[in-house]
Amino acid sequence: MAENSPKFRVLIAGAGIAGLATAIALSRISNVPNLDIQLYEQAPELNEIGASIALSPNGMRTLEKLGVHNALTDENGFRGPSGIPQIVRHWKTNQVVTVDTHVNVPDPRHHTTRFHRGHLHSALLQHVPRESIHLNKKVSGAVATDEGVALYFEDGTEAHGDLLIGADGIKSRTRQSFIPEYKLKFSGKVFARSTFDASILEGKIRDLPVDSVHWWGPKDNFFASRLGKGQYTTVGAYDDGRTTEELEKEVSWDQAGNVKHLREKYKNWNPIVKALTELTPHTRLYPNYAGEALSTWVLAARVTLVGDAAHTHGGAFAAGGSLALDDSFALALALRHAFSLAQPGTFNNGPSNVRRALELYDQTRRPHTGRLLEIVHGQINKKPEVYGSPEEENLALISKMTNRPDTTWLSEHDVVEAFQRVLENQQATRNERTGAQKSKL
Repeated sequence: MAENSPKFRVLIAGAGIAGLATAIALSRISNVPNLDIQLYEQAPELNEIGASIALSPNGMRTLEKLGVHNALTDENGFRGPSGIPQIVRHWKTNQVVTVDTHVNVPDPRHHTTRFHRGHLHSALLQHVPRESIHLNKKVSGAVATDEGVALYFEDGTEAHGDLLIGADGIKSRTRQSFIPEYKLKFSGKVFARSTFDASILEGKIRDLPVDSVHWWGPKDNFFASRLGKGQYTTVGAYDDGRTTEELEKEVSWDQAGNVKHLREKYKNWNPIVKALTELTPHTRLYPNYAGEALSTWVLAARVTLVGDAAHTHGGAFAAGGSLALDDSFALALALRHAFSLAQPGTFNNGPSNVRRALELYDQTRRPHTGRLLEIVHGQINKKPEVYGSPEEENLALISKMTNRPDTTWLSEHDVVEAFQRVLENQQATRNERTGAQKSKL
């Protein structure tokens, strides 16, 4: 069948983690014959840039399913020696108030793992042919018809194919081409992130935890962790009173920050946090945006989204990387199923077949990420509490820390099981319709 089949060209807008994972998943899992995958990246080169990224057990398992075994090594990523995925401490006392635990993660390689984003990207890149990645391709627009799709770039060039996948991030130009009214909202938080050589801290901070730690304050948070390849990260998440419009004008994504501002923000925190800010050599700023859940991920018969382009959750629960990996795997499963229904010896890449795959993908992933977005917007829209005293505020903080929602449904999600449930539900619906039709005869 493959020899006589026409090429099925997939255009992926974005060659970040979501785009690379999607290329790998489609090439290894989808079983679509004569697959021709082309990625278009706006950056001029593929450098090991970015801050830290965490993958929870679902993301690590999907990396393994994709065959990206080089990313599972202890060299590339850091797993806390305690096996605890998250330790939450009090901002002032440094007391451990609460911890998360893995529920069903028997393989230590699947424990929550923290990477330098560039190192994870590099690990994925080893599994994608370089000649399929086109650099300096900033999307200016996209169109789709029943016959095909087209991407247009700011340099005046264009690309045409059979399927378009927007993997171009939270400010996706692909998404905007089909949903121009879609808006992002500033969450009220700015993240000051830094990654640097862990040797900078050696012997300089007494009682520095070996595990990854979140310190929670009444309004602001601070995170610190080792990463793979001898790196370390600090992240200050603090309130910023500017509006969405003001932030967009004044602070760009990945803009260099002022480390003195970080130190000032956390100068009254416990000695470990204070010391970490003093030793952090530099920061970069990431205003935190989120958007409403999309009503569908099938933007046209041949267009869909993956990663932050599909679910603009603002990085809540550090879930973005794992969600993107599961998106890629679900899309590959959906394409494999839809095209397996073709008659033996034939290959139908028509719009109905492609749409069938995209709808399967949508039904597998969108309800799951929609649940997360509901939590995110509940937090963003929540009015700040007013307390009568510092003691009352502290009690409220401890209550908030100890009553954090259980997110095992997110961190240990099984994307294959979710996909199978969608197939079973579809079959049950078909059986009901068949039964109803027979009863009328």
